[in-house]
Amino acid sequence: MSMKKVMVIGAGQMGSGIAQVHAMAGIDVILHDLKQEFVERGMATIQKNLNRQVEKGRLEEGERDAILGRLTTSTDLQNAKDVDLVIEAAVENMEIKSKLFADLDQIAPDHAILATNTSSLPITEIAAATNRPEKVIGMHFMNPVPVMKLVEIIRGLATTDEVYQAIEDLSRTLSKTPVEVNDFPGFVSNRILMPMINEAIYTVYEGVATPEAVDEVMKLGMNHPMGPLTLADFIGLDTCLYIMETLHDGFGDDKYRPCPLLRKYVKAGWLGKKTGRGFYVYE
Repeated sequence: MSMKKVMVIGAGQMGSGIAQVHAMAGIDVILHDLKQEFVERGMATIQKNLNRQVEKGRLEEGERDAILGRLTTSTDLQNAKDVDLVIEAAVENMEIKSKLFADLDQIAPDHAILATNTSSLPITEIAAATNRPEKVIGMHFMNPVPVMKLVEIIRGLATTDEVYQAIEDLSRTLSKTPVEVNDFPGFVSNRILMPMINEAIYTVYEGVATPEAVDEVMKLGMNHPMGPLTLADFIGLDTCLYIMETLHDGFGDDKYRPCPLLRKYVKAGWLGKKTGRGFYVYE
């Protein structure tokens, strides 16, 4: 299964990063989103990243131009009609993803693999919206995509070995390290990370320590490069809450209950770095 042409759906932080690493690996990429302004913003992010690489001497100007030349933009899903792979990096919402996969199933060629970058939703349920569940797979990149090496690869119930192998091989082509994970809520990364972040929020909520103190303990004591509350702000507190709710619903276990303070911040619109305020204030 050769991946000559890929469509990435969603031109936000994750989608633009996924598109960039594929184009850097010599693959033609269609970057798709609902509106032209969204894809233009995604392309501007990619260009800025590549320009920074040129300034640092890690990339020649000619290489940058060749990478950009492999990227095209789209606001029409029909452009998936001749791709080998679609990677969906849209909003974390099962209804939206299911509808998208049902549409892609009708548009994409029969041989095409449909992958999702979901961070917590069940691959098997997303696959059930299609007539090709054997060709649906989870391909969970880490943020920021061009920097982070890990790709969690998640099989659905029906995903074939051939499709799994194709995605593992592609991940290596992208200079990533693929890790196979089974289809459980939160997979491995978020099943472990999010309860840690949630517990860090509880320590603030219960008055055990300030956000600064919690982050300092985890950085200096556990050698984490970034404290859990800084990381939560970076991820987005709304995303953290959504993943905790997915874990809580999926396992029915109280240990995944989202901290009331997390809910309060999200209701207040304090979503972290993207809104200028979360556990910290950002200029």
